[in-house]
Amino acid sequence: MAYIGKQPTIGNFQVCDAISTVNGQATYNLTVSSVAVTPETANHVLCSVNGILQKPGSSFTIVNSTIVFSANLVTGDVVDFVHILGSVLDLGVPSDDTVTAAKISSNAVTGAKLNTDVISAQTALATAPADTDEFLVSDAGVLKRIDYSLIKGGGMFEFISETTISSNTTTVSFTTLSTDYKDFYFSLQNIHPQNDEPRMYMRIMTGTGGSQAAITSSDYGYAEVMRNETTVTDNNDGADHMRVSHQVGNAATESVSSEVFLYNPHDTVFHKLVKAHTVLMNNSGLVTIDNWAGKYKATTAVTGAQFFFQSGDIGSGKIAMYGRKRS
Repeated sequence: MAYIGKQPTIGNFQVCDAISTVNGQATYNLTVSSVAVTPETANHVLCSVNGILQKPGSSFTIVNSTIVFSANLVTGDVVDFVHILGSVLDLGVPSDDTVTAAKISSNAVTGAKLNTDVISAQTALATAPADTDEFLVSDAGVLKRIDYSLIKGGGMFEFISETTISSNTTTVSFTTLSTDYKDFYFSLQNIHPQNDEPRMYMRIMTGTGGSQAAITSSDYGYAEVMRNETTVTDNNDGADHMRVSHQVGNAATESVSSEVFLYNPHDTVFHKLVKAHTVLMNNSGLVTIDNWAGKYKATTAVTGAQFFFQSGDIGSGKIAMYGRKRS
């Protein structure tokens, strides 16, 4: 290729620091300005000993940043110079945005070249991944992608939402029972009443949007079986609610906790059934366990659930809703 003016010199030519020979030693460090250098190969090095140019690969070899002579040097030998030619195609630092994928060799990017924040520096996903979100996996050493739907947890119930009560609240409602789930489980944790000795009640909600409301008519039935009893008690088939617990004390350390299951609320053939396993402290500080069964006596699809005390507000506590995935 023709140039206007002097043709540019290609390479990274360096003269190594002087080498002091040691009697009976063949290996010497190569440095430039006291910094170790590593020639490309022995063929990239010109070396003279005692005024005689040495043959690369025969008279000497290069091992990393050292020159290894084929025979030990002795007292009086003089290494005249070691001149490194450098890579004859050394391009220096590439300009910005000039290195394309085609310029990078296969398997050239190793783990050692990846910064430790290659993942942590990215924007965090604030919610669970979508089923079609993809991950990289190594399949017997072969890099492949996999959808989240194939590796997400296989538990029966999936967390949906949670309500924390920190001040007096009349009712806690869950207004969206997604059809993505077959059944629903509500975890009531340390629900503390404002009044003393109220029962915890539950109602279901129907309708959607502005027409959604809790059913307050006498369309419920419920029954309680105490652990220390063998017969059903408090059997009621015409109430305006379902019971979740017996009377709860409202001293500072008294509360009620329960697991409430609502089965197949989207069904339009059968009455809706509810089961509650409850533990509470009464106003005497005694712990009680009760099991409740309830029903909503209609075939209408249920779209929500509501929890409240028989009297007074809910002072504090937490209620979480989970959904059982459809099989």
